[in-house]
Amino acid sequence: MAIFGYSLRAALGLGLAACTTALAASAPAAGEDGPGAYLCTFKAGSTISYAKGVYKARPAAVLTFEIGQIDLDGQKAALVTDKGKGPLRVVRAVNANHYLEVVAEGFLNLTTIYDKDPRRGLHPAAHSRHFGLFGEPQIAQYHGFCRAKG
Repeated sequence: MAIFGYSLRAALGLGLAACTTALAASAPAAGEDGPGAYLCTFKAGSTISYAKGVYKARPAAVLTFEIGQIDLDGQKAALVTDKGKGPLRVVRAVNANHYLEVVAEGFLNLTTIYDKDPRRGLHPAAHSRHFGLFGEPQIAQYHGFCRAKG
């Protein structure tokens, strides 16, 4: 189908290119030049277990860990806890970076660190855990802040 001498595909392509250019010019940049490490503290959250057909929620304990050795271009980092260090995969987003941990059993943990809140001087963050224990689903969701290290 032709629209004003252009095919529909060409017209859509030009529109998409114009929209992409406009968005790139007006959208805030992705968290590209972030620090090499963060110390994250999550004081609020909940854990949910599923057993015998029923979900049971309870408040989560305070959780603190470090995300270090951040290489945004290489899309990798390290999770550092008092129990040791493990690899993280980095997924970059506009105004945030996601740090994905694939646990040995195949379960997933995800931490999202957003751009710094200039009023607080800290980075808002969320942390989710999706795992199982003795065949029963266990879900945890936390929210808190991360502080740039170094």
